[in-house]
Amino acid sequence: MGEMLLLVLGALLLLFCTLDVWYFLRGAHVFVQAWFQPRVRDMLAEQSIDGTVLPHDLDYMGHMNNSRYLRECDFARFHHYMRNGLFMASWKLGARLVVGASTIRYRRSLAFREAFEIRTKIVGWDEKAFYIEQRFVSKKDGFVSAVMLCRQNVVHCSPESILEFVCKRTIDCPEFPEDLKHWISFISASSQALRAESGLEEKNK
Repeated sequence: MGEMLLLVLGALLLLFCTLDVWYFLRGAHVFVQAWFQPRVRDMLAEQSIDGTVLPHDLDYMGHMNNSRYLRECDFARFHHYMRNGLFMASWKLGARLVVGASTIRYRRSLAFREAFEIRTKIVGWDEKAFYIEQRFVSKKDGFVSAVMLCRQNVVHCSPESILEFVCKRTIDCPEFPEDLKHWISFISASSQALRAESGLEEKNK
């Protein structure tokens, strides 16, 4: 009995040392939570998910670690796609949703035990990607503590095809806000500069 217990503890230790187990457990929890929540039919509707700053979220300054914001955004987007049907639609169409770019602006830190919500919405799309805005809103006073823009690339399909599969009709893309236009221009300029730096532009001529 003692040897079996040691074997199990050793296996668990190895598992936690080699995999981010809490990430996968959290992802499973979000999947189950979203599965039993009402379906959101409006593709452009804002959705929210609650959170609280816990001890493992903290950095040495006692507030939420910068990288935790991006991690929380991952789960919030997954929750968003589950409820509006984009996740299951992309899976059925053989498509993959991968992050192509993201930028986050921190406006005020989230303190230990501070409750917040992440408000996620699709602000537009093009032939290759969805563009997502995510806001961290403090429940203490409604202040937007951080805001992130994410380019969610669609591989092996297109955003329009996924939306038509879900909605059974064509959805008109809203006009891009000015900050998103500037951000897309930055991504394009950065991509061109990196391609030129690596010599890809000359090879394609």
